[in-house]
Amino acid sequence: MTGRIVTVTPNPALDMTWHAERMLVGGSCRVPAATVRAGGKGLNVARVAHQQGARVLALTTAGGATGAQFAAELSMSGVPHALVRVGPATRRSVAIVDDATGDATVLNECGDDPGAVAWRSLVELACDALSDSAVLVVSGSLPSGSPVSLIADLVARAARRGLPAIVDTSGAALTAAAEAGATVLKPNDAELAEATGLSDPVAAARTLLRGGTRLVLASLGGDGMLAVPAHGPVLHCRPPEVLAGNPTGAGDAAVAAASVLLARGETDPAELLRAAVSWSAAAVLEPAAGTISPRHADFINRVTVTPYREENP
Repeated sequence: MTGRIVTVTPNPALDMTWHAERMLVGGSCRVPAATVRAGGKGLNVARVAHQQGARVLALTTAGGATGAQFAAELSMSGVPHALVRVGPATRRSVAIVDDATGDATVLNECGDDPGAVAWRSLVELACDALSDSAVLVVSGSLPSGSPVSLIADLVARAARRGLPAIVDTSGAALTAAAEAGATVLKPNDAELAEATGLSDPVAAARTLLRGGTRLVLASLGGDGMLAVPAHGPVLHCRPPEVLAGNPTGAGDAAVAAASVLLARGETDPAELLRAAVSWSAAAVLEPAAGTISPRHADFINRVTVTPYREENP
């Protein structure tokens, strides 16, 4: 049986998604009721992995009135989880999807730092969970004012137990996770450029590999994804077709795919990339983040992984 995947979401959100037949910027749109669910990148990862039959445990925080709604929805979802209760209200994230174009406009509240006591409780909760788990996933942003070292600390604790850690974050936290030796990093091209100051995604990824990271899966939007390993060729993979839909959970589905394969013991960069692109594409077809279309099984048989031709290798 696949080992358990523990996800940590430092900055959860009550996700609210509206679908409009066509967005009118500066105008008024009548829309159906919003889809409201407990979200945040790590929770989306846990939802997708759970949907695909993996054992998961989602760890995060919840506070205030939005946190109560967040906790109630998460309980109804059936995803195994544990929450640290905090003072600041859980933030909200609003996605407005233009069904005519497939474009999504997302408004993310920053979130408030819950404080040192809450962080210590979350780290202790994660450490207890890791004793009976196969993979750690830390995914998403940090609330404003939170310690950048938090994610690196979690990565280091997983490493001491011999467990792989996948991190999907940005900015200084991404750099800190790389320096702590996260097994897999999953930034997009903009996050790579922000963290390293390099516009070339391969060069930027190689900068992050210096800390001991084994693999960088770099999202390139419509151009697919790169796998940049510490050793071996750079690989490229695109979705099997152009897809219209909601892309907000695509990166989380990619992380879920990588975590499920790592929990099974699969470490081949080509296989991790193939699954990540296929699950990411399947997520675009779903109305809200945290689920993937059954078409992922078809996609994984149709995507092609090829060597990436670097401009300046």
